Amino acid sequence: MRNLKYVILFVAIEFLMTPILNAQEAEWTPLLDDELSRWDVFIGVPHHTVKGLDEAPKGDGMEGTPLGLNKDPLQVFSMHQVDGEEVLHVSGEIYGGLTSKEIYENYHLKLEFKWGEKKWEPRLNDKRDNGLLYHCNGEHGAFWNVWMESQEFQIQEGDMGDYFGLAGGVNTIRTRMNETGFYEYDPSGSPTRLGIGLEGKNMYRGVRRGNSERPYGQWNTLELVCFNGQSFHIVNGTVVMILDKAERRTEVGYEIVTRGKIQLQSEAAEAYYRNIEIRKITELPKFLK
Repeated sequence: MRNLKYVILFVAIEFLMTPILNAQEAEWTPLLDDELSRWDVFIGVPHHTVKGLDEAPKGDGMEGTPLGLNKDPLQVFSMHQVDGEEVLHVSGEIYGGLTSKEIYENYHLKLEFKWGEKKWEPRLNDKRDNGLLYHCNGEHGAFWNVWMESQEFQIQEGDMGDYFGLAGGVNTIRTRMNETGFYEYDPSGSPTRLGIGLEGKNMYRGVRRGNSERPYGQWNTLELVCFNGQSFHIVNGTVVMILDKAERRTEVGYEIVTRGKIQLQSEAAEAYYRNIEIRKITELPKFLK
């Protein structure tokens, strides 16, 4: 009888420990394959300089008629062999979004990213630009006729890890005003609501802390951790921004948002991604506590 009690006690302890073990040891799920089977493609408005689309309506890259869902005749998003491994190639030739088919909540996303060489109109003379959009909700094309309402982990030369809220996305970040007049992340700063469309000077952008991007041509490791409405932008192992409360605009005001799809942007610059993987979390990873 005594032995039976010990067995029951052992089983109970093991059962109670299971969520903790799962939180720490959850398996990573790869999100890339040859067919991009976990993703949809939405291609926006071709710039009038784009060649090879004689039948398609064109515009300035933003205003006009988008090509639409899963219509990618120029293969803006495609899988390629680079140095013997499969990578996602983003041509950048037309604004577009590679959109996860699945909705995610409370997760740790990790990927590797580097710039390509080509640049396109309408950003031919601007910094190379891209972006990781998360908590994507609503319809395609809500912003510039291409991207969904979302929170943005900016991927831009010299600005990797900045924040933008697209099409009604808003977030609260502790900031201070920097020397350029923008709100820069500061753990001891004042809580500030930021997002495109909010009233006030330079409220559309949150600036990351420091510059952790590697030199042009090298791979960068980017991580996004989202848990219970809070999110962490991590560049090459450095937390460059903590965002405290994601919101989305609705017909009756703003509401907290904790879930949505993920989009990878094509924004007029060639780029490469590899080793994109995600795992569910039930608590913050140890390195963020």
